[in-house]
Amino acid sequence: MAKVLLKELAYARSGDKGDVSNIGLMAKTRGIYEYLVKAVTPERVRELFKGMIKGAVEIYPVPNLDSLEVVLRRALGGGATCTLRFDQTGKSMCMALLRLELDVDEKLLEEARKADKELIERSKAS
Repeated sequence: MAKVLLKELAYARSGDKGDVSNIGLMAKTRGIYEYLVKAVTPERVRELFKGMIKGAVEIYPVPNLDSLEVVLRRALGGGATCTLRFDQTGKSMCMALLRLELDVDEKLLEEARKADKELIERSKAS
């Protein structure tokens, strides 16, 4: 087992609607997705954000995209027009989530590295 940051296994993008931040978490492979469904829990996400989230943490699987939709309610200090937070619209919430530490089997970590290499090669060919 290896201790890694979530950024080694997935990509993420976040946004907002009012005081709700949503994070799309996209696994690098199907095998990693299956691991993330079990490893990324509302409790772990809440702990990572330590008090920033005042409402519910909901995680919805999106298996056809090997992704998770993470919804953080009451997470933006009231929303863009009400908050004093530096990131009023939650655009950086995905980067914070990617700092979640996970214990991962070496095989999954190697799978992620292989997926990264393949993506780089495909982009060079374009």
